[in-house]
Amino acid sequence: MTASQSNNNSFCHSVAPMMDWTDRHCRYFHRLISPNAILYTEMVTTGALIFGDKPSHLDFHEKEQPVILQLGGSDPEDLAKSAKIGSDWGYHAINLNCGCPSDRVQRGRFGACLMTEPELVATCMKAMQDAVSCDVTVKCRIGVDECDEEACLFTFIETLANKSATTTFIVHARKAWLKGLNPKENRTVPPLNYDLIKKAKEAFPELNIQLNGEINTLDKVINAKNAGLDGVMIGREAYQNPLFLHKVESMLYGEEALDIEPIIQKMHDYIQYMMRMPYPVRPKQITRHMMGLFKGQRGGKIWRQSLATFPDEPDILLRAYDSYLKASENDMSYELERAKT
Repeated sequence: MTASQSNNNSFCHSVAPMMDWTDRHCRYFHRLISPNAILYTEMVTTGALIFGDKPSHLDFHEKEQPVILQLGGSDPEDLAKSAKIGSDWGYHAINLNCGCPSDRVQRGRFGACLMTEPELVATCMKAMQDAVSCDVTVKCRIGVDECDEEACLFTFIETLANKSATTTFIVHARKAWLKGLNPKENRTVPPLNYDLIKKAKEAFPELNIQLNGEINTLDKVINAKNAGLDGVMIGREAYQNPLFLHKVESMLYGEEALDIEPIIQKMHDYIQYMMRMPYPVRPKQITRHMMGLFKGQRGGKIWRQSLATFPDEPDILLRAYDSYLKASENDMSYELERAKT
């Protein structure tokens, strides 16, 4: 599977880049649940990549593939250097962040504020494309602040497509309000405009246009596919309710029922593997990404409490799973007894 599939290829799904969430441990876990998903790193700034500790930002397990490196920056030369570093490191593709609305990102003149500078973004995309042989894609919003959404988005897409040969756009179907809303509010307060993304696909049928923004039900995935869009990017729902990824897999690819126990064992083995690495990784640095695994299920609360309160030791995952099973079985026994009365 490629990150920029042509319009004639299959509908894809991906897990959004999310700061403090989609690190390598989270991605390894998500890959076990969703074999066909495209995975993304957290956003890495060009400065951190060029001058910082590259392995801490870039190392990943080969089983995560396909995984895409998301970059933050606005200097074409720095982005080209960073894209080349990421490509040489083995990433499947490079993605430019033009959607993050945080104050820190704005001060660095990148993220969502780049929506107002499509010519600069086109220059940045061209520089990265010239530096690497892998795909270079962009993630953006539908606009910023008081701009006309359709005019802003269409100008942005047309400029990048014509001046940098960018073919893949992952669009968060909300405006970014750069003043007055914090990043959390920017993910929930501005109204969603799915219809505009569908309209963009109709206007640019030759491009790969994927929908992002509160994709938390199978109906939304189905609607996006039926509308002719090329994919969906799933954010918070994938993290807070990981089994939703398997539901999407089952719908799109006919995957069979998921067997949880092998996943727990593989994650336990992964913890042992990471604890043997030259740099220290504690089990809870990994298990924190698994809190939502049994969301809404019997024993789910015990699972979360166990991961949170058990000692940070190598067998924490197996102990927590055992507690979950006992809690689940007890609940089932209670339900059966109640049904008899």
